[in-house]
Amino acid sequence: MHSSVQCHGVTPAIAVFLFVLLSLTSAAVLHAEPTDPAEYRETLKERSTQREMAAGGINDAFVGITTAGEIIPGLFSLHSTGVSTAPIVAAAEAFLQALDPQQRKQASFPVNDIEWRKWSNTANYYREGVWLEPMSDEQRQAAFDLLGASLSARGLQLTQDSMKLNRTLGELNNDNFAKYGEWKYWLSIMGTPSTTEPWGWQLDGHHLIINFMVVGDQVVMTPTFWGAEPTIAAGGKYKGTEVLAEETDSGLELIQSLTPAQQTRAVIKAHKDGVNILAQGFSDNAIVPYAGISAAGFSDQQKTLLRNVIGHYVGNMRDAHAELRMQEVEQYLEQTWFAWIGETDDDAVFYYRIQSPVILIEFDHQRPQGLTNLYTHKNAYREHIHAVVRTPNGNDYGTDLLKQHYELHAHGEKDADGVARWHTD
Repeated sequence: MHSSVQCHGVTPAIAVFLFVLLSLTSAAVLHAEPTDPAEYRETLKERSTQREMAAGGINDAFVGITTAGEIIPGLFSLHSTGVSTAPIVAAAEAFLQALDPQQRKQASFPVNDIEWRKWSNTANYYREGVWLEPMSDEQRQAAFDLLGASLSARGLQLTQDSMKLNRTLGELNNDNFAKYGEWKYWLSIMGTPSTTEPWGWQLDGHHLIINFMVVGDQVVMTPTFWGAEPTIAAGGKYKGTEVLAEETDSGLELIQSLTPAQQTRAVIKAHKDGVNILAQGFSDNAIVPYAGISAAGFSDQQKTLLRNVIGHYVGNMRDAHAELRMQEVEQYLEQTWFAWIGETDDDAVFYYRIQSPVILIEFDHQRPQGLTNLYTHKNAYREHIHAVVRTPNGNDYGTDLLKQHYELHAHGEKDADGVARWHTD
């Protein structure tokens, strides 16, 4: 049976309510909303309140994803990887240089700013950072050069295709490009790009969030959120664009590879609910107990399939850093758990979770949200996917590495104790 789940500072019921609230804001009066993108964005200021974020745990001291409320210490070490981050630094500097002074101010935050934790998957949400939509082509290219220097070719493609499908969603909503669109994304630089001092960047928008922390030559790229509705463009400007197909198919291949006895343990619920994901936005301190089946009892073939699923997510990072991340995952493969909700046939809708001390992956088919004008809201379907990747035990946003860095290097008030509260100061 699925273990009960609690969140630090907020119950799962409240967390789910907040996401539904943010997602469904004023649908009944959509006809009265501004059609100009800039005016529409201004209306979101009143909806994305500090009160909602506080209720969602934003103002709680950062702990991180855990299985029982306490982090496991000593999982992450500050060390040299031998993989230079200089190209990422150069791309970030070039991006900032391409912006005008006002844009540069909008894009720039301290390395320990609460902005890290304010990301949201929803479309109805007011975001900070510099907005891609008003940018010139040259500025936007500089933004993508930064993404390209940080991500793998696969990760960059997924990012661009996710943006394209957000335009498709607008097309399917009577060309509502005030709410949806390819450039409804905000990019922020946290700290000063450096090969020695911690810094990072964040991309935030509907169905696409990337948090990318750099500490020396180490990189932590979580939390990340990948999603889409629809997951494939049947028509429109970007007809044929598709995302998350491999993540869908490889998860299904893994559950189908299990023996009947193994499936009995892995499937924690046979019926697929509308929302089963536990660690998306406003869930930085979620308590997520292990569930399902341990990979310790998997056959060699099943372990290979498990690595394959994980690799699709980790492989969105720059190749050399993805290899290092997979080595980290491999160290705890025997302590990795796999859980499933839903049926297991080829056309099933489902949820799966892969969880170890150093990684948490959730994949969730959800009910129609942006396409309720075309599909019934009753059942989850394959055209709406949420997927999140986390680094449990205190290293989302590279927090554990950041604390270790400040323990070694004094930086005024930015000491190790300060980093423990770094998103609440």
